[in-house]
Amino acid sequence: MGTSKQNQNRKKESLRTWLRLLSCESLIEQKLRSEFRKQFDVTLPQFDVLSELDHAKSPLTMSELSQELMVSNGNITGVIDRLVTMGLVQRERPEHDRRIQYIQLTKAGSKEFHRMAKLHETWVSDLMTGISLKDMQQLQALLLQTRNSALQNQSRIS
Repeated sequence: MGTSKQNQNRKKESLRTWLRLLSCESLIEQKLRSEFRKQFDVTLPQFDVLSELDHAKSPLTMSELSQELMVSNGNITGVIDRLVTMGLVQRERPEHDRRIQYIQLTKAGSKEFHRMAKLHETWVSDLMTGISLKDMQQLQALLLQTRNSALQNQSRIS
């Protein structure tokens, strides 16, 4: 009988934990979206693309970029179109296969991304000022444990 009660309590606490994670993520994301729009007139997905291209250090195909960002090619196309229009990224098609598009930051895009990234770091830090360094480190460890548990047990819900 005790095991059933413990199991039910565990289910309720698991759900509460997930809802708290979701509410924290939503609140932080909402603030970041607002700041990117206000300060740079870019969306969070556009910033994510710029970040991925900056980290790649070499041009990426649309498929590679989609895979790294875990979104479909269709989702990324509009984002890339806007970034090209803004002069932050460029597309190149190799002569040997015109179906492939390589995407890379322009010099202006790299400069603007680094400006954005610096402010992004400040915004996130400001949002976390109420959490001690020790608590952040503990939270990171718990979130890593949470992610690992979800990865290990994702087949149980399929």
